[in-house]
Amino acid sequence: MASYPSIDSELLRTFVAIADHGGFTRAAEMVNRTQSAVSMQMKRLEEDVMQRPLFQREGRQLSLTAEGQLLLGYARRILKLHAEVLSSLRQPHMVGTVRIGTPDDYVMRFMQGILVRFAESYPLVQVELHCEPSFQLLQRQDLDLTVVTREPGTEIGQLLRQERLVWAQAKGSGLHERSPLPLAMFNAQCFCRAWACNGLDALGRDYRIAYTSPSLSAIMAAVSAGLAITAQLQSLITPDLQIIGEAEGLPALPSASIVLLRNERSHSQVSETLAEQIVEGFRL
Repeated sequence: MASYPSIDSELLRTFVAIADHGGFTRAAEMVNRTQSAVSMQMKRLEEDVMQRPLFQREGRQLSLTAEGQLLLGYARRILKLHAEVLSSLRQPHMVGTVRIGTPDDYVMRFMQGILVRFAESYPLVQVELHCEPSFQLLQRQDLDLTVVTREPGTEIGQLLRQERLVWAQAKGSGLHERSPLPLAMFNAQCFCRAWACNGLDALGRDYRIAYTSPSLSAIMAAVSAGLAITAQLQSLITPDLQIIGEAEGLPALPSASIVLLRNERSHSQVSETLAEQIVEGFRL
């Protein structure tokens, strides 16, 4: 059998820490070793792997050589695979399927990061993501976990966060000066739409529903194009939009609650582990 040289994963971990933090001193703190121990590790790595220097100094600045840059890409991949193997072997019970329901409002803003972190820790779990409006999700009985938007005072399940509803338009569009105001809103069953319309009615502002959709991405496409104004939770407003309000003659809007529901009939360690990560992810 052919014999191949091996690489100690701890050496690679220290090497990546040096590359990420720009020096031996900070890296030593991150890997909980002395600076001299880190230096010895890198000397060993250079001898074991390439017989060439991995670092070069220019004055006080430390940088990677061409060989160091090459090794860095491989080191990151090796450490990631190493973590996946350990996670799979140490958590053999974390296998199965978990079904999540959420409005598409929260997929890109919150769920994307949550699902990436969950997949890295539990790569053998299959996740089914069902995107529907809150009022439809509340009628389903086949989901393990459900994230929905609720009016204050009607919260059920676990409160994830509360957010103010705000008005937004494309920057420089000046749509707030139009009469009637063109609105892009969710379908009629959405209580946030009712809040926005009732607020405008109370101020005597004329408006028309120019665009309607159950999809936040469709609504935001119309708003970003300068075709309409919308009212959404503040965390969902993208950088290309301008938040407007009472100074532009629009009514102040209430806050809504985002809650997590657990299906006790399908409770499992898989679903509870993901629920914990959802709770943490919505705090960010």
